[in-house]
Amino acid sequence: MSLPQLHYTSVTSGDGGPAGRFTAADAAIPGPVRAEAAPLLAYEAPEGTPDGLSDSQLRSLPVAFGFAALSDGSHLLSRTVPTGAGGFHAHAVHLPSGTALPGRMLPVSAWGAAGWLSTTPDRMPPDPLSAHRPVRGPAPGLSREALGDFAVSRGPWLATVLGDLRAVSEDPSAPAVVLVERQSADVARWVALAAAALPREHAERLTFTTYTRHPGHTAHRVVGVLPEDAPDVCDPRFRVHSVSGPRPSGATDDAWAATAARIWRSRAPELFEEAAELPGEPFTAGPLAVTALGAGIALGSVERAAAAAWAAERPYALDEKGIRRLTDALTAPADDRTPAECAAALRLLTALDGRCPASVTAPLAALLVTEAVRGGDVTLQPPARSAFEEPAGERALAALVEELGGELLAELASGVSQGVERTVQVLRIVRLLGLDTAGLLPSAVNRLAQALLDDTGTAGFPSLLELLDEQFDVRTALLGELDRLAPDRPAAAEGLLLRVSLPFTGTQALPHLRMCAEAPGAKARAQDRMGSLHTVLRAAGMSPFAEPLVLRTAVGLVWGDGTPAAGEARSLLGTATSDAHRAAGTWSHLVAAALAAPRDDEDAPPLAHDLLRSFPQEIGAEARAGLLLLDFARDMREGTAEPGWADRARSLRTGAGRPGSAAVEHAYGALAERLLAPGRPEDELYAFVHSGDEDLVDAYGRAARREAVGALLRADPAYVADCFTVWNAHPHAGGDWNRTRTSLLDEVLRPVVRELSPEELAAVEEAVERGDSSRTADAFRAWNRPSRPLGRLGRRIVGRVRRG
Repeated sequence: MSLPQLHYTSVTSGDGGPAGRFTAADAAIPGPVRAEAAPLLAYEAPEGTPDGLSDSQLRSLPVAFGFAALSDGSHLLSRTVPTGAGGFHAHAVHLPSGTALPGRMLPVSAWGAAGWLSTTPDRMPPDPLSAHRPVRGPAPGLSREALGDFAVSRGPWLATVLGDLRAVSEDPSAPAVVLVERQSADVARWVALAAAALPREHAERLTFTTYTRHPGHTAHRVVGVLPEDAPDVCDPRFRVHSVSGPRPSGATDDAWAATAARIWRSRAPELFEEAAELPGEPFTAGPLAVTALGAGIALGSVERAAAAAWAAERPYALDEKGIRRLTDALTAPADDRTPAECAAALRLLTALDGRCPASVTAPLAALLVTEAVRGGDVTLQPPARSAFEEPAGERALAALVEELGGELLAELASGVSQGVERTVQVLRIVRLLGLDTAGLLPSAVNRLAQALLDDTGTAGFPSLLELLDEQFDVRTALLGELDRLAPDRPAAAEGLLLRVSLPFTGTQALPHLRMCAEAPGAKARAQDRMGSLHTVLRAAGMSPFAEPLVLRTAVGLVWGDGTPAAGEARSLLGTATSDAHRAAGTWSHLVAAALAAPRDDEDAPPLAHDLLRSFPQEIGAEARAGLLLLDFARDMREGTAEPGWADRARSLRTGAGRPGSAAVEHAYGALAERLLAPGRPEDELYAFVHSGDEDLVDAYGRAARREAVGALLRADPAYVADCFTVWNAHPHAGGDWNRTRTSLLDEVLRPVVRELSPEELAAVEEAVERGDSSRTADAFRAWNRPSRPLGRLGRRIVGRVRRG
């Protein structure tokens, strides 16, 4: 059965420009199809082509050979050639929707068909495809040898172009591929290279034209243009490839395209058909890479990884001969092996273990051990011991011991931390090789424990858990070492246990690790930090009296780098004896809590008193001075302080560090409160006023502004009188005292006095006169008189009082 044909020839339009008309058309081709086909068949000669060319010159012009999809689902295969006087002739074959080419030949295979006509025949002959021998690969004119030569000549561009041709055959929205060649036959060769490599269903649908002047005006997915018609390489509509331009830099990340390119450069296109028989999704690189490796074609690491991964998922897809060829290719010497390839090879080995003899698996296992030791991929796990069974495996293992044993033992003995994953990897390999590491294990485990605590990432270290499952002695030693280090690094141990589920549920005590595991939940559930502390201590399974270091771990877990409050520190001190705190080193946290307690923390002074008694030898001089200041504040509040308060406070302050420390504020504040209390000793008040200590006077001023003082002033006229007497006296004691007493008179006492009733005011005046003198009473009346210019008598009275 002959396919419907069209002949379309140029004519001169009314304006003198080229146009076209159908000179022969099969009646079976509908009018709309012919209308849609007309612009696809038109031809525009290269710019600058002269008229009146000879036949040989005409044959040198580009041929527009194309395969196009039409809107009704049908296809058009056409060949347009230039004719004399600037004209053209197009011969096309129409393929109705659902109709394949004879013998399911590929469209590009018809490039060399002898039945293409360059003129309109008198009668319609059979179409050029019916008599053409149907083939899977390229037709005559695109021979295997010619395509092999072409692939080699285009080697630098081959993988990139094949990758883009794959993209346009998969995704209709992908940018069109523009091939810039001086010969349209070379564009046809590019399409033939792709058609041989593409899966059959994609190759049959790939639309193309070997020549056009306007690549942006065609719907073909592959477009051939001359260099002068090439679009801008930055145009997002196209992927432009020009052999006259710079060579592509870097390797493609498309394993399928890279493998197809190597097959073509090796002149072995029959491997595409062989690979198509293997299972896998279209464009899966695995079948193609496995086939290429089996044929002895060298591939890169990415392609070898694809082959190994594919075979690991389908260990029954290849026969024993195919598996042996694959493993031989994977174990051949290579200097570009990547971690991805090694990981895929390990998956393949796991799939083959038990299915294939050791003569097949042992070389692959030996390669993986060597790569794990020397390849730099610390995540690569060693193979299972079963891969080295049977005599062939034992021989491979003995060779590994000879080659790598000394290197591994030297690394373990180096004393240098190699990180968690590397140390785990080495420990697993030395056990696999049966090396004696008894003398090296303690130091290696110590470095591993330190590295685990130093790590702050989010890795769960699955290889570590496998190591602990495999090697009981390493698990026991590592857990013991982590438990030993935990008191000094509790936060790091807690973080480690949040990331890694260490198996410490066996017979080992491991009190510190158990505390670290319990800490997150305890802190989330408890209402206060002391509750968290007791929960964490219970998790240890032993008391602080038996194992004082659990105190250090618990304090570090609950407070971290922070300092307990003074009340918490008092409870901590009561939780265990001073000997336990001394052994755990937690006494310093208690001292810091006391010295950092704010001015209004009433627990700090009694805490300081207890600390001075509990740790007399441990507390340094500066801390002792601060605690003594706090203890002085306690004595002041309890009324047990020895006479000479101001001198005692100032002498203690001298060794207590920075002037604004909390301990100084405690001591000075307690002294000031005591001096403001009714019934304080007059000699202590006098010594304070004349001390000349600015900070002490300031503390007195702050204490006088407390609400407790204001409440007492409002309730007790005698206290008002006493405060006025003190704050009105000693005008020559110094500038600090004068500024403070004046501000207290104006800002503290005056607002209270102004609110007193006449009876209360009279009681104050009486108390002033009774407690000091009539002159002080006159001074109080003058001070309390509404503000107005003083008369002569008033000024005399005030001056006399001040001089008194």
